[in-house]
Amino acid sequence: MSAQCEITARRSAGAPLGAFERYLSVWVALCIGAGIALGLLMPSLFGLLATLEFASVNLVVAVLIWVMIYPMMVAVDFSSLRRIGERPKGLVITVVVNWLIKPFTMAGLGILFFELLFRDLVDPQDAKEYIAGMILLGAAPCTAMVFVWSQLTRGDATYTLVQVSLNDIIMVIAFAPIVALLLGVTDVIVPWQTLILSVVLYVVIPLAAGYATRRALRAAEDPDAVTRFTGRLKPYTIVGLLATIVLLFGFQGRTIVEQPFVILLIAVPLLVQSYAIFAIGYAWAWAWRIPYAIAAPAALIGTSNFFELAVAVAISLFGLESGAALATVVGVLVEVPVMLSLVALCNRTRDRFPEEAAEPVRAPAGPSGLSRH
Repeated sequence: MSAQCEITARRSAGAPLGAFERYLSVWVALCIGAGIALGLLMPSLFGLLATLEFASVNLVVAVLIWVMIYPMMVAVDFSSLRRIGERPKGLVITVVVNWLIKPFTMAGLGILFFELLFRDLVDPQDAKEYIAGMILLGAAPCTAMVFVWSQLTRGDATYTLVQVSLNDIIMVIAFAPIVALLLGVTDVIVPWQTLILSVVLYVVIPLAAGYATRRALRAAEDPDAVTRFTGRLKPYTIVGLLATIVLLFGFQGRTIVEQPFVILLIAVPLLVQSYAIFAIGYAWAWAWRIPYAIAAPAALIGTSNFFELAVAVAISLFGLESGAALATVVGVLVEVPVMLSLVALCNRTRDRFPEEAAEPVRAPAGPSGLSRH
């Protein structure tokens, strides 16, 4: 993310720009390097941290993600929820891109690259596992990190919450059938405890805490209380993101160092998929004249992945040392710089979208069967 782009976005929004946000891309790169180095130097420490889990959810990562999400949940204004039904276009894009396009294009790109273009560079069995890992990423849209990307693009916090919550509901129903279909097996083991616990940890608990905090602040009858409180918490959001990156790359540091060429091969289709999915969602939002604060998170949700779930399922299906598990870790490696670049793109193109929601327009149903409004 370019410093100038973030400076412009923050100034235009009237919000102060801190050192963390100004040089976020630098901090992320440093944390990736630090995580890999620490994982190699202190494997016993990261081994201990890896054991602190319940239902395959690492509790340390859960706490860090909670730290990232809580300040944004405080900023959510529930009184605006009654207007969500008047602006369903962002929800249509979220559902169609995440569940009718993304999993299938991810599988198609995996087959294209590892069974055709990279056929002579990897073992056929390994190639199948890499494809499986990509499919798991494609079938798990983002749950937690999208709140960070939404905040950095000045997205609508309430609408982002609704979009993510809708994806969570669909994920409970659709994840297993889509994975089973694309992997070509019928006995896919989905860790339902992991999925449900992740939703509770990453959405329900911080949402309840944010709601209670907002009510307490509003009770003081100070109109600026919420703004001041969330402003003081902003640095913790960035610290939570950076600490999570150090932890994840510390867990996988040795694997990343020992297989750099394979990681590069896996990264190529993941990069193509990420930018293509974002382009579909963002261009669709622009064509529909969706307000920027809704369009940006709607497109970013489809681009980002629920990597905690993807990693857990890959390990349970194929094992910790499998190619599928490695592919999901590479997904994390690719996601952070990709998302930062797309955040920068969103902020640069903010003026191409309307700032306020347009009046609902009735139109015939589109090809997906969903109404165009």
